[in-house]
Amino acid sequence: MSNIVIVTESGSDISAAEAAELGVEIVPMHVSIGDVTIDDGSLDPAEMLEECRQLGVLPHTSGSMPADFAAVFDCIHAERPDAHILYIAYSAVTTCSFESARTAAEGRDYISMFDSAHVTIGLGLVVRKTAEHLAANPDITISELLEWSQAYARRVRMGFIPGDLGYLRAGGRLSNAAFVGATLLRIKPIIELIDGRLVATKKLRGKMEPCALGLIDHLLVQGTPDTSTAFLVRSCGLPLAIQQAAEKRVHELGFSEVRWYDTQNVITSHCGPGSFAFAFALAE
Repeated sequence: MSNIVIVTESGSDISAAEAAELGVEIVPMHVSIGDVTIDDGSLDPAEMLEECRQLGVLPHTSGSMPADFAAVFDCIHAERPDAHILYIAYSAVTTCSFESARTAAEGRDYISMFDSAHVTIGLGLVVRKTAEHLAANPDITISELLEWSQAYARRVRMGFIPGDLGYLRAGGRLSNAAFVGATLLRIKPIIELIDGRLVATKKLRGKMEPCALGLIDHLLVQGTPDTSTAFLVRSCGLPLAIQQAAEKRVHELGFSEVRWYDTQNVITSHCGPGSFAFAFALAE
């Protein structure tokens, strides 16, 4: 058994069940619905959106606080005092979580961390592959695993098409001018992670199904993919026909393993219902 424990935020969209399977510890991010704040993942996203609809509000997110990290770090250290913790962080330019973790880690020489520069399934892909690499190499040192994970993170590519631009605008990730223009022209922007930032890189027009396929094709021209694994993500309300078309396209492109993920509360709050994302890694 390895003496390293991997930690990440709930914004990776790794479910509690998968985290247990991987041996990964999850630190909650948070969502406010009116005057009530909940931990990410504690409420079904569809129920969250329905509560927001009834209250006439949009959800607002906040990153993990130092106390959130301290609770997880303390629990791991109490159960496994000889373990070293590797924290793989949600993009530091988009949230306070990384700084919160640094605050909580002060005086703890058993914690290493790095900014993955990814969110949602981009981060999830880095975390899953790092956990798999650790399981396959239980004697690896923390410095070796940190170096491997950082290198893998640099190879990951992720983009998404929001289901409702109003959620991006409410979260401060889309200007009012861009929102009005995109809405009037029925544009669906591709949002990519570039240097950790959410950037609209290409404008697609039309229905969601051809746009979802367009996202896949757009990302794959960026380099030779590692076709061992592809991650697809949906928020509640994405029609089954679009999911089937996207999965078929990814298999046709030669990916061996295709995994679907569902957005939890934080990511659903950013992209809205009916969104679609695609993540993979470039070949070494």
